[in-house]
Amino acid sequence: MSVFRKVRNTINLLKSVDMDQLAKINKQIDLSEAMKSLGQLDERQLKGLMKMLKTKQKKGQSDLPPITGDFYNLDLKLTEEQRKLQMEVRNFMEDEVRPLVNDHWNRAKFPHEIIEKFKKLNITGVPYEGYGCPNLPFLMEGIIAQEIARVDVSISTFFGVHSGLAMGSIYLCGSEEQKQEWLPKMQKLDAIGAFGLTEPNVGSGVAGGLETTCKFDGENWILNGQKKWIGNATFADVIIIWARDVDSNQVKGFLVRKGNPGYKAEKMEDKMALRIVQNAIITLTDCVIPESDRLQKADSFKDTAKVLRMTRAGVAWQAVGCARGAYESALKYTRKREQFGRPIASYQLIQNHLVEMVSNLTAMQTLVFRLSEMQDADLLTDEHASLAKVFCSMRTRDVVSRAREVMGGNGILLEHDVARFVADAEAIYSYEGTKEINSLIVGRAITGYSAFVS
Repeated sequence: MSVFRKVRNTINLLKSVDMDQLAKINKQIDLSEAMKSLGQLDERQLKGLMKMLKTKQKKGQSDLPPITGDFYNLDLKLTEEQRKLQMEVRNFMEDEVRPLVNDHWNRAKFPHEIIEKFKKLNITGVPYEGYGCPNLPFLMEGIIAQEIARVDVSISTFFGVHSGLAMGSIYLCGSEEQKQEWLPKMQKLDAIGAFGLTEPNVGSGVAGGLETTCKFDGENWILNGQKKWIGNATFADVIIIWARDVDSNQVKGFLVRKGNPGYKAEKMEDKMALRIVQNAIITLTDCVIPESDRLQKADSFKDTAKVLRMTRAGVAWQAVGCARGAYESALKYTRKREQFGRPIASYQLIQNHLVEMVSNLTAMQTLVFRLSEMQDADLLTDEHASLAKVFCSMRTRDVVSRAREVMGGNGILLEHDVARFVADAEAIYSYEGTKEINSLIVGRAITGYSAFVS
């Protein structure tokens, strides 16, 4: 072997040694002398030495990097107090909620006992000012939504409906008297809220096609119609009902109290997703609502849209949480599951799936982080929120699908959590505006042309 080839092979040999190995070698031997010795080896000896150094010892779990879905360390952008709150929510979800969600999801039951425990976190109505609310940045509302959905999307939906849609409707559209009556006790979770907009025959077309009607008789409002998919409605204390005024043809909002005559909520059964959420079909039959319970600042669907714009950003964060929970569960599984004598995480095809998952997740995280920054700067528009909802709900579908795939047959078992994330991702994909409707909102913004059917 020529001296040139020996030097080249020696350099290649050293390149194959990682920095930790090199540091250990340097402590034990004189590398300059070692280089001379390596140069004296024949080709057979050199190949044998290279093969020996390339042979990797089987790593134990303690040697592996931590399992985290925050690949770009976005947590470092949070303040110390914000990070503390994030970890309080995460620990609560891990300790109090994770042990019970699979059982309740399987039985389609809501764990009412967690509401009392939730109260201690003081995270309800995060971005609102006054009425006992924390008045934190919208960014923290997103972080909280992610942390809750990272363990269970159903609990995140319960929380988002109450804190976002119901409280948000009162905060943005209610009179001061209505805010004073409801927001403090809703913030403490002493009263639970629901939000009734979608109907059996009207989903995407609610802006101009509500079939639920309201009519003022000179003293009270009379509501008639049905609502569908209304989360929390079976046990809520107050339900925000949106109805079309038969006289003005404008959309108005109402505070319907639990037990109000003419109000009936029936639990929806046989759902494949969000099984913990108590969705209901609401029937309003000559339901009498006093003028004092009409949302005083809700006079058209534009006011309803303000609420949806604010909460749609939270749904995008929820999608991120769902994807993160699925990815972290899958990564943990692949590092423990062994086939052919090795953890399946060590195989190329599995790693490709994991990299695709963390790529999607990281793109989603950076998008919603910027979205919340814009919301806090009062720059958020409908199209900004819609783009985040479209992208994150689509990419979440891909992440949970790959998470199930790397688990093989075990991926359909609730005990590994991913099956629940797969199902719940389908609900995220459709609610708070379908992919198609949100795409048209963005399309109108970037082209200047509306493709909505008039």
